[in-house]
Parts: sequence; structure tokens; C-alpha cells
Amino acid sequence: MRRLAVELYGTRVGWLEGVDPRTADFRADPGAIETFGLASTMVSESLPLVPRPPARRAARRVNVFVELLPEGDNRAALAAMAGLRVDDSIGLLARFGRDVAGALQLWDVDDPTEPRHPSLEPVSETEIARILDDVRRAPLGNLRDLGKTSLAGVQQKIVLVRQGVRWFRPIGGYASTHIVKVAAPATPTMLADEWLGHELARRVGLATHSADLVDIAGVPALVVERFDRHAAAPDGRLHQEDMNQALGASGNEKYQRFGGIVTLDRIDQLIQRRLGPDARVALIRRVALTVAMGDLDAHAKNMGVMHFPDGGASLAPSYDTVPLAHQRNDGEVALAVAGEYRHAAITLDMIVEQFGGTDVVRAEVVQTVERVRDAVRVLGDDDRRHPAVVPDIVQFSENLLAGRPAGLSAARGR
Repeated sequence: MRRLAVELYGTRVGWLEGVDPRTADFRADPGAIETFGLASTMVSESLPLVPRPPARRAARRVNVFVELLPEGDNRAALAAMAGLRVDDSIGLLARFGRDVAGALQLWDVDDPTEPRHPSLEPVSETEIARILDDVRRAPLGNLRDLGKTSLAGVQQKIVLVRQGVRWFRPIGGYASTHIVKVAAPATPTMLADEWLGHELARRVGLATHSADLVDIAGVPALVVERFDRHAAAPDGRLHQEDMNQALGASGNEKYQRFGGIVTLDRIDQLIQRRLGPDARVALIRRVALTVAMGDLDAHAKNMGVMHFPDGGASLAPSYDTVPLAHQRNDGEVALAVAGEYRHAAITLDMIVEQFGGTDVVRAEVVQTVERVRDAVRVLGDDDRRHPAVVPDIVQFSENLLAGRPAGLSAARGR
């Protein structure tokens, strides 16, 4: 049986114990309950810190940690690097749980090499380009013996540390500060399309962290600042969980079509119950942005909750906001709006209805869509982006503001 220590903000919050997710469980440390309070949800909305948690919810508690692992090819590559089975979630967390999304750190108390002493390895742009080229064999840029990073998602990416103008590779769980993404050959415009989505999120007040399109020794890349990292925070980390973790969903259940565990209604209820009115306004804006820009992949793992060291919480900044309606896909949004999955059929009234139909909600939705339309017009076209992206977003926004379904331009025949 493995026994993983779980730490948050310099406090041992408990232990993840077991062989696999079906038999494992989390046990809170009494000191953490004293520090954060009885039934604190500092670790996760799905994991209140209590001395005797109900056994029937063990799978949900363990899921909080399993959801820290990547998906698809990235997970398979991590498993291959560590010599583990893809389904050995506890083993993967023991190996790569030091630098994850948020501020949790997991490590194997029976591993004689733990706890590690994190460090940095300077890297040049040429070396970064080589790491990017090797990302399939060294997922997230992990060194075979010393890499300790896991990050959820399916995109090809690595993590680095930036200090001033210098770049470093994190060793032994050092807190990475930036994510560097490369485009897949089948979608060469994806990086520039994602930059546009991030910039639109920033301009409607949903993100403050930076994203830059760069050329690294001849390799096009998107460098995204990690919003869950801050120099003034303990260990340089801020804690975040995604909505899969918060609502007890696993893997592809991040899409509403897969089981219906995650819905905008459930996210809204969680936010109203735990985070308050400002976070709800941010959620309303996020959904309006999603429809206006055609982000069909705004699923539960692309929305999150921040848990701050002082005990406060908020909706996480928008991340992985990408216009996708121009790509070949089923045309459905990840989370239905007022029961509608078809992006082309969603109206502004549906967005307002989703959040209660009040005049206050309508004003927020209208203002957000107007800001998206105005911002994308100012940003204009870019040869690196898909030629349909900007015209689509303008059309979606104008359709919504005119009371029509978001749709697509009939004149373009799509």
C-alpha cells in the first residue's frame, strides 16, 4: 500500500492511502483540521476536512487527487516514463505530484529520496526548443529521474520557470511559473487562436495573467503565465481546483453529455453557495464570452475555484479559452445553456434565462458580448490565426445582440 503525504500552504493536510483509486482514501491530519477549521474545504469543495469522513464518499475524495493527472497521450507518456501502468493513479501521483495545478504537493512517505529539495536548471532557448520537440517522450518537460510535474489536460506542453529574462527547468517539484504550448500539426493556427481567446477574456475582465506568442529558436509557441503561482504565496503557489474536482466528476465527465454530473446549474449553485455574488457575475460573463467567441470546449476542467491562504475563495481566472466553432467538430458547447447544446442555436435570451432572467443578468450579458465584439474588431486579423476566427466572433456577437441565435453567416455557407 502506498501512503502519500498531502501538503497545502506549508501544512500537512493529510494522507492519500491505498493501492488504486477503487480502494484508496484520504485521511485528514488533525493538525490541518485545527489550522483550517473543522469541515474546511480549503483542499476542495468535495473534500471537507473532518476526522471521520463517510466511507461512501471515499471515491469522491480520491477523485480530487486523481484529477490532478493529465489525460490521454500525456498521461500515457508520464506512465511510460515512470514505468507504471496508465491506470496506476496513486503511483503516478507519487511520482509526479510535487508540481501540479494549484498548491497541493503529494509525495510518497516511504520513498527514501523524499522529500526532495527542489532546484532549478538553467535552459537556453535552443534547449527549450529541444524539450518542446521531445515533449511526447518527456511530457511536460519532466526529466526522467528528477521531474515531478503533473498538469491536467490533453494539449502538448511543458512547464518552465521564468526569473527576469532567464528560463529554468524545474527540478524535484520546484514551482513552475509558465506553461509553454506547441501546436499540433493538424491545427497549426491553434496557438494564435488561443492567444486571441485569452486576450478577449482579459479584455472582458476575466483574466489578468499574461499570454504571449513567441518564437523559441524557430519553434512557434504560446507562453502562458500560471495564475496559480505568486511570489508572495507560500512556496510560490496559490491553490486552485477545477470544477471536476469541486463537483465530483471524473475525466470525460467534464462534458455534460457524459453523465450529466457537471452542468451550469450545478456550477452556479456551488458559486452562489460558496463564493458569492462577484464570482457569480464572473461566471455569467464567462458563459457570455464562451458563446460570443464560439469556445466549444469550455468544460468543467476549464473552470475552477481559487482557495487563498487566508481562507478566501473566488472563481478562478478564465483559462484555456479558445474559439473552436471554425474547426471541424460537432458544433456543441461542452455545457448546455438553458438546455441547448448546439452553439449555433444559443441566443442571448437563453444565456440570461440560464442565470435567472433578471435585468441585472441581462445587462451583464449584453455588456460582455458588446465588449467581445468591440475588442475583436480592434484586434483584427492576423496571418497566424485561422482566417474564419475574427469574422465568426463578430458574427456571433452581432447575432446575439440582435436577438438571433449565435449561428454562422449564411452567406459563408457553413
